[in-house]
Amino acid sequence: MRRLLVPAVLALSAAALVACGDGDDQAEPQGGSQSTVPEQTDGTGSEEPSAEPSAEPSVDDGRLLPPTVVGEVATGLEIPWSVAFLPDGTALVSERGTAKIKLLDGQGGATEVGEVPDVAAEGEGGLLGLAISPDFATDQLVYAYHTSPSDNRVVRMTFDGTALGAPEVILDGIASNTIHNGGRIHFGPDGMLYAGVGDAGDPATAQDTGSLSGKILRMAPDGAVPPDNPFDNLVWSYGHRNVQGFGWSDDGTMWASEFGQSTFDELNRIEAGANYGWPVAEGIAELAGMVDPVVQWGTDDASPSGLAVVDGQVYLAALKGERLWQVPGPGGTGTSLEPVAWFTGEYGRLRDVVEAPDRTLWLVTNNTDGRGDPRDGDDRILQVQRVG
Repeated sequence: MRRLLVPAVLALSAAALVACGDGDDQAEPQGGSQSTVPEQTDGTGSEEPSAEPSAEPSVDDGRLLPPTVVGEVATGLEIPWSVAFLPDGTALVSERGTAKIKLLDGQGGATEVGEVPDVAAEGEGGLLGLAISPDFATDQLVYAYHTSPSDNRVVRMTFDGTALGAPEVILDGIASNTIHNGGRIHFGPDGMLYAGVGDAGDPATAQDTGSLSGKILRMAPDGAVPPDNPFDNLVWSYGHRNVQGFGWSDDGTMWASEFGQSTFDELNRIEAGANYGWPVAEGIAELAGMVDPVVQWGTDDASPSGLAVVDGQVYLAALKGERLWQVPGPGGTGTSLEPVAWFTGEYGRLRDVVEAPDRTLWLVTNNTDGRGDPRDGDDRILQVQRVG
């Protein structure tokens, strides 16, 4: 049985949930909530959680110092979904419902530079992930993942600094629905484009390596299948329910967040060709041939979307949990600590977290889509100063 464990990591809290979820937000659980990180074992025994920690550690307890919101990058956005930085330090943000892409100057300005055509913004669909070509200086290409009236697709457009060009479809035919569309895209350290794809409400497809649904996909910048993919198609890993966040640590390890259904959300270490269990397993199941998560959360604590890996720390933006999770250790070396939550309930639902060129984090709220409680100025992007 394959086991992926983080050394010396402790457990968070405890839960058994029985309600059924529907995508970005699962139904309210009955009883307490639980986050669990397996202890290091020889891979043959079970992992037992340790005692519950406090939700937010004190500044002087020798563990983690709290991050601080130091400013607002932008306000008044309509259902922002993804932020991608350009080489000059400015950034683009997608708006799921309007299908607009806006240029952020980091000083409060948000200027529309284009609207992606043929976007269907029903349910959780719409204009979702953005990615910038690693060769942007020469090709000026911006990539987007969006829902159309018939499918989910990946397109690319030129951007001259002022306006976006017409989109070119590099991948289509991804199943779509009002739920579980996935949508996150990033270029990996290998120069390939990766996409998180949901099961589109058809769980069985996640176990079918011939289907694009319920997968993490890996493609060349033009959408072609790389020759070293594990299944001779675009599938990189499978058995996923709805991946909306992933990133890489400095050693090239890939990490991904996973929406659970009614029991556990997950942080997974991604390997080529690996099976992450859905719909057979949810959370730590210890089933042969399936990879267990490194961390699991009760669904009321997380519903994780965007993810950033910075200096060995994994940060996850939580929608239903309305907090920023920090998981120390998995993305680096040295002693690992138990995950902690920051900003719980302070800014509402959080959709994305990205590292800015100045090493701060940009945290994207998601309160204007009908599922949150908008504050004045929502939706917004917050600038967060990390400590350590």
